[in-house]
Amino acid sequence: MKKTTLTTGIVTLSIAATVIMYAISSGDNNPEQPKPMTQEEKIKRGEYLVNAVGCDDCHSPKKMGAQGPEIISELRFSGSPSTAQLPSVNTGEIKKGWMMFAPDLTSAVGPWGQSYAANISSDATGIGNWKEEQFLKALREGKYKGLDNTRPLLPPMPWFVYKNFSDDDLKSIFAYLKSTKPVHNVVAAPKPFSELK
Repeated sequence: MKKTTLTTGIVTLSIAATVIMYAISSGDNNPEQPKPMTQEEKIKRGEYLVNAVGCDDCHSPKKMGAQGPEIISELRFSGSPSTAQLPSVNTGEIKKGWMMFAPDLTSAVGPWGQSYAANISSDATGIGNWKEEQFLKALREGKYKGLDNTRPLLPPMPWFVYKNFSDDDLKSIFAYLKSTKPVHNVVAAPKPFSELK
């Protein structure tokens, strides 16, 4: 009788333990998924990221002020001005390994030639007509205008660093830039080193 009671007790405990373990493992173990950001939240996050990584440094024309270069607010994100009168380039210094920037930092010269910061404002001459996928491709793969079969993005654009942003971060940056004031400016095409004077 004691053996039967002991066996029944062990079986009952085993069944109870199995039921409890099943109940625990079949419960909702998935952490709550974050809610997708609203468009307003994406724009606010994008503004933060654009300011944190310094997009203005190259993509916004500047004038010299008391503290050095100051952004010309009405030209923000318009890229290298198409009307800019840039100084001549000393290719001898470039051949020695130096790189040069235009006074407003929107154009750079190096062994690749001369590159001009793109217009990233919401104007059609900027990224106004771009699709989000193009923006992601440009920053993930270094493709000009985010299109296949185009030239690579040129220095000093650090796309190889920005490719490490999450998709949500890049989408937020794009949302913010698309919300900015459009500035009409057709940026010059880059020049190869052989064409520099």
